[in-house]
Amino acid sequence: MSAHGYEKGRLDLPFVGISTFGKNPYQPDWDAIDADVAVLGAPFDLGTQWRAGTRFGPRAIREASTLFSFGHGGAYDHEDDVVYLPADKVRILDIGDADIVHTDTITSHANIAHGVRKILAAGALPVVLGGDHSINIPCVEAFAQDCAKNGPIHIVQLDAHLDFVDERHGVRFGHGNPMRRAAEKPYVTGLTQLGIRNVSSTPREGYEAARAMGADILSVRQIRRLGIEETLARIPAGARYYVTIDIDGFDPSIAPGTGTPSHGGFTYYEGLELLDGLTRRGSVVGIDLVEVAPDYDHTGTTAILAAQILLNFIGRVMHRRQAGA
Repeated sequence: MSAHGYEKGRLDLPFVGISTFGKNPYQPDWDAIDADVAVLGAPFDLGTQWRAGTRFGPRAIREASTLFSFGHGGAYDHEDDVVYLPADKVRILDIGDADIVHTDTITSHANIAHGVRKILAAGALPVVLGGDHSINIPCVEAFAQDCAKNGPIHIVQLDAHLDFVDERHGVRFGHGNPMRRAAEKPYVTGLTQLGIRNVSSTPREGYEAARAMGADILSVRQIRRLGIEETLARIPAGARYYVTIDIDGFDPSIAPGTGTPSHGGFTYYEGLELLDGLTRRGSVVGIDLVEVAPDYDHTGTTAILAAQILLNFIGRVMHRRQAGA
């Protein structure tokens, strides 16, 4: 670096350096997590039924997130008149990826669950980057001990698909199963499934089973008729929310890079307003974002959307926590 660079300090532009999430510090030692938020990659896509490629999702989201590396001052939102994610108040660490063993779902899922448990044990908010939606299964599994101590969780899902298959062709841990596996947990009080729409492989019986096990299911069109506030009013207030975001919940016009795109999805602001409303209604205790497949994302739009929605969501979660402290 030139003398001029030393005098002025590093610019640390988005395309410089290693692509950690938001250009935040990397902590490979999972026994030394000291943060408010810890980001874990889960580059697993053996659960897909159609187009694979989400194993490369965490890398793509991290690279896209460098565009939004705010520096020490945080990010000022003039609409809210709030500075989100100031470095002196919110510490975010990227702890790398869970180890994935090719063709071995059980071991790979166990490694993902181990990472989430380490984050929870450190008192940080787990944010998991998928991977296909099956990675939600070990994420929710990892909350068993936390829920025994702190109380149950309510699952809030943004998705085009119900993902409530019990078993198909002997498969119980694929990306069509996570919400069924979550509903079976004694520490999951119910599910709010938002954005579910159009033709899918889930028969009528799947919807009936989901509702019988505590799910409230709304399509994008139903949410637009209700409005954001009325939709949020259907979600149990004051609960601990685990939020799972399938990128195909957004319309493929803004999120083409996914394995099973479905037209008629959310716009960016619809998704953000739902997520922001959750932070006002209860406590967000865990987040995953899944199904970004960069091979189908030729302009990088989908990865940018994923990074932008996560950073805005994390910022609001942390702001509400500090405001309520």
